[in-house]
Amino acid sequence: MTSARAVSLVARREFVTKVRTRSFLIGTAVIIAVLAGYVVLQSVLFDDQQRSVVGLSGQATQLADPLRQKAKSFGIEVETRDVTTVENAEQQVRDGSLDALVTGAPPALKMIVKGSGDEVLTTALNDVLRQQVLVAQLAEAGITPQQVAQNLANVSVAVTALEPVDPQRGQRLAIGLIVAALLYYSLLVYGTMVAQGVVEEKSSRVVEILLATVRPWQLLLGKVIGLGAVGLLQLLVISTIGLGLSSAFDVIDVGALGGTALLTGVLWYLLGFFLYATVFAAAASLVSRQEELQSVLTPISMTIIVAFVAGINLMIGSPSGPTVTVLSLLPPFAPILMPGRMAMGVATTWQVVLAIVLALAAIAAITWLGGKVYANAVLRTGARVKLREALRT
Repeated sequence: MTSARAVSLVARREFVTKVRTRSFLIGTAVIIAVLAGYVVLQSVLFDDQQRSVVGLSGQATQLADPLRQKAKSFGIEVETRDVTTVENAEQQVRDGSLDALVTGAPPALKMIVKGSGDEVLTTALNDVLRQQVLVAQLAEAGITPQQVAQNLANVSVAVTALEPVDPQRGQRLAIGLIVAALLYYSLLVYGTMVAQGVVEEKSSRVVEILLATVRPWQLLLGKVIGLGAVGLLQLLVISTIGLGLSSAFDVIDVGALGGTALLTGVLWYLLGFFLYATVFAAAASLVSRQEELQSVLTPISMTIIVAFVAGINLMIGSPSGPTVTVLSLLPPFAPILMPGRMAMGVATTWQVVLAIVLALAAIAAITWLGGKVYANAVLRTGARVKLREALRT
């Protein structure tokens, strides 16, 4: 049997066995359900923040159309309601049926709110009030508003931006953080799954039967490829559904950003998984019981956790700063930090290429070293094998 055939059989066995398990199916469904709930919640909260209900009383009712138009220019939607009695309207403000109540006549308007009130709504109402007063004064002076509008049409301030702000920065940041979170989850969960499989086969002596047919490196590579494919499948399903929901509920304007982020996430998942999964498997081969597994996996897991926690905070604060830039180039941190920076559009081409080259070099070195540890330790049962002994030929 050729090496490719042996690796393919092991990988297929790992993939088919895992995707059929109830834990994989239920876990994927739960993640999708949580993601869908979060997207719907964000959509509802976003709509609530962008919409206000205003009651108008007396002569203030004539401000309904101007107020709606002005609020729309500020990016919020205002629904106006005519109210008959101020007392009843105030009660509606108290119970939340109305966000604000406007009474009186220009220029002496009064706005009643429950708490501090919406600053954007207040600004829009002030602009409408000033416009109404200005129109009245122009009429008294015999000047029509149309004449003033014509004179002011071409008057504007020329703005020069020294550091232009990307209008999609907020959405890029959101997509970058989501990609980093998904990669963190996939690397940690499926890397640990590789380690658990190694210890399970070792403790049950199944590995002895398998190694009678295939070589240690073939078994290790097949296991990494098979479980890596399972993680990739779950990542693609969750990401695709998440992008679809975000686009459907207008939480994020996905467009080309979402597709690019998905492809970037796949690339760095593959690089990160081959890097970490080999380390997980080699570390797991040093012990013979599941109870001892956590002790050898903690340093590896902590590296991923630190990369995620530190990376999230650095990307939110200064995604193009020197600290996060250097960390995103280093192989242990690159699979989580670099895709997030790429989604935000702050990673230059040379940084991406250098990070990929360093990651491939690290994968080659770790695969050789991890394969050696795995081959020398996987058949040794009983007490925990020391790393120095496992590295001996």
